[in-house]
Amino acid sequence: MPLDIAPFQARRARLLQTLQAAGGGVAIIPTAPERIRNRDTHYGYRFDSYFYYLTGFREPDAVLVLVAGDTPRSILFCRTKDLEREIWDGYRFGPEAAREAFGFDEARPIAELDEQLALLFANQPAIFHSVGYEPAWDARVTEALNQVRAQARTGCHAPSQIRDVRSLIDEMRLIKDAAEIATMRRAAEISAGAHRRAMRAARPDAWEYEVEAELIHEFRRHGSQAPAYGSIVASGANACVLHYVENDCRMQDGDLLLIDAGCELDGYASDITRSFPVNGRFSGPQKAAYELVLAAQAAAIAEIRPGADWNAGHDAATRVLAQGFIDLGLLTGSLDGVLDSGSYRQFYMHRTGHWLGLDVHDAGEYKIAGNWRPLVAGNMLTVEPGCYIRPADGVPEAFWNIGIRIEDDALVTDSGCDIITIATPKSVADIEAVMAER
Repeated sequence: MPLDIAPFQARRARLLQTLQAAGGGVAIIPTAPERIRNRDTHYGYRFDSYFYYLTGFREPDAVLVLVAGDTPRSILFCRTKDLEREIWDGYRFGPEAAREAFGFDEARPIAELDEQLALLFANQPAIFHSVGYEPAWDARVTEALNQVRAQARTGCHAPSQIRDVRSLIDEMRLIKDAAEIATMRRAAEISAGAHRRAMRAARPDAWEYEVEAELIHEFRRHGSQAPAYGSIVASGANACVLHYVENDCRMQDGDLLLIDAGCELDGYASDITRSFPVNGRFSGPQKAAYELVLAAQAAAIAEIRPGADWNAGHDAATRVLAQGFIDLGLLTGSLDGVLDSGSYRQFYMHRTGHWLGLDVHDAGEYKIAGNWRPLVAGNMLTVEPGCYIRPADGVPEAFWNIGIRIEDDALVTDSGCDIITIATPKSVADIEAVMAER
């Protein structure tokens, strides 16, 4: 399907307006470099999220330059056409085709970048780039800046400010446009199908990696380019390790299986976690702990709406979990006492969500001037409370090694939120029904 370049052009225009409002200048946004895996073999290439957000261009060795001023310009620097390299590495647009296909004002060979930077910086008030993110780029920008400074006696003046362009783009990325939302809905749909497939594939004596393979199969079968992050397929005690990724244990009858997995589609992440019994039926303690986490998630989701602060959902989920830990005999004392002491963190030690978008932990600040950011329509975030009950003195043995997390992706709407991963089975009854289809 041909790329719709209109959203990318609109984002570049918005950023140019922001640069102009800040006094003008030149912004430099490079894509990610290729990385060597071993010898002359590269890791699978993935573009830089900031660069892609503004360009839609997926080739390596490319840089976007935006010039704000009386005549705003977008300039792409990219690899030239090279039929010999295309035999080995695949198609290259080259500057002229890239300019036309992606709607840039200009496009030039990447080999000209250093020479052009000094010319582009001349007589500009500011440079906007990713300060401190990549030392080689800091040095490159400084070198071009010094070339301009060396021309002072000719009447040419150098930019007097260097500012972080990513903080400006972060604010844009926090509010998803229609094109982003459509892509993320499709990614959520693919991932929901993968979780249903995993539920049908899980069984005692199978290996965690066999279930992981089912996830990846479903991702790719429906057009996803890759997992959005390393999939977690954690059975039994492994589910109490938050970032378990080995996925190499044999699943046992009576285990719970926690799967945290989502696909990436056209750069955008989905992020879903489900926890379910390997044998298809929740035991009493498993069901009690699961329904507690489910209630905590419902409480968090109820707080997601425009104007609510970012932390409201976390506070609501934590209160439900803390009271539940008392009710299940995992903790003693009053709810306020458990919250004030932080003793609930023995079983719930992470936050209830994060921004979601081109990165699975997406760009954007969570606080403004020390206060939690208020949500606005177009924000996309995860909602993922959990409980992780490791063997310990005072913890009833029936709950040992129960690890549960339930995670969905929420789009803030004008009146509340839309759970775009709702097609993933979540209730005890729905999970057991899907698993009965095996």
